[in-house]
Amino acid sequence: MRIIVIGAGKVGYTLAEHLIAEEHDVIIIDKDDEVIERCSGSLDALCIKGNGANAKVLLDAGVDKANIVIASTESDESNMLACLISKRLGANYTIARIRDPEFNESQMLLQNELGIDVAINPERATALEISRLLRYPFAGSIESFAKGLVEMVEFRAQEEDCFIGIPMRDLSGKIPRLPRILYAMVERNNTVMIPGGDFKIMPGDKVFVSGDMMTITEYFRFLGRNKHKVRSVMLLGGGRISYYLSRLIVPMGIHVTLFEINPVKARSLSEQLPKVDVIVGDGTDQDLLEEQGLSQMDAFVSLSNRDEENLISGMHASRSGVPKVIAKNSRLAYQEILNDLGLDSVISPQFITSSTILRYVRARENSNGTKIERLYRLVGGKAEAIEFIARKGDSYIGIPLKKLTMKTGSLVSIIVHQGKIIVPFGNDHIEENDHVVIISVESGISDLNEVLYK
Repeated sequence: MRIIVIGAGKVGYTLAEHLIAEEHDVIIIDKDDEVIERCSGSLDALCIKGNGANAKVLLDAGVDKANIVIASTESDESNMLACLISKRLGANYTIARIRDPEFNESQMLLQNELGIDVAINPERATALEISRLLRYPFAGSIESFAKGLVEMVEFRAQEEDCFIGIPMRDLSGKIPRLPRILYAMVERNNTVMIPGGDFKIMPGDKVFVSGDMMTITEYFRFLGRNKHKVRSVMLLGGGRISYYLSRLIVPMGIHVTLFEINPVKARSLSEQLPKVDVIVGDGTDQDLLEEQGLSQMDAFVSLSNRDEENLISGMHASRSGVPKVIAKNSRLAYQEILNDLGLDSVISPQFITSSTILRYVRARENSNGTKIERLYRLVGGKAEAIEFIARKGDSYIGIPLKKLTMKTGSLVSIIVHQGKIIVPFGNDHIEENDHVVIISVESGISDLNEVLYK
């Protein structure tokens, strides 16, 4: 597909990289000479210097033949205007990054009036991700599928876990009380594997399990993981993510203490979030954190604009005994280092945004095939979880899985049939309109027929 990316900052650049890897024809527009020079030197894309909200620049980029236009500049207004003009000039589909909370209140009206097909708010999406992690503080990441019926939870295996060293095929026989759950994926030594019958989980492995919410809850209760609930959270930084997150978790009964160094911004947050304790001060000051009760907190979330501050503060909170530490990080290259340092819950707004946009791109690319409902890039992009809705007439319908060929490096994780969750084995089959979650260590899958076939 021909895809125009307007704005090649962290989100735009990451997005362009993945779109090019999936063999799309990508055109990048940016006003900054250095950005265009960087993109020209490192990406196989046509790079145009100019304003993405300028009709002439858009026409030079071939907007009238564009399948998708993605506006991801720092300016919400520019993104909305770029989408409006692109649609009027003939673009088929537009996606805009809109971040300001004020626009969030009238998002649907803006989308309808300005011809925006999809509006994405990176900060709100990141806050939702963090709120899920605070619900399950033992988890490194949580994804939901089938309208919330299915969850996939990442956690780190420990020496005392009952399943350590036992082959997958022997688990139910040796531990009959262990709730039946799917071990979808394991990361070991930075390598992602889909476990077979002979696979043994070892201490330190990152394990991804999936099932319905009740089974997931029972599973972690059996392992003794869900003993501690988050009742108090300390937030570092008073940006948009902290604002959205506070709005989400205060109604859950979680007490929030927020540090913001800018007095004007702190005062504004205090007015907008009356139930949050807003502290004017440097949240990287370890003495100040201790004075405000860091070691008594159930969770610490570092959300400043500087990755280094987030990571150092996060490590300090971890060493101070805070059970759950979440750090914002914009550099994916740091991910493996951070895991080695003990920071398992590291979130990236750029990664979340680019993953969300890629889901819509895949859905558009395959608009005549199996419908993609959800797509999540996992383990820093090393694997994907994709939710499809099975289509009438496809070759795999009604055939037991053991009689089908499955794409190497892929796994049917969950089947949801008429609201019933099925952890599939060889005799199970897929029917029309079933929700099917696929785990794959390869990217670029856009149709269920690519994974399952006769």
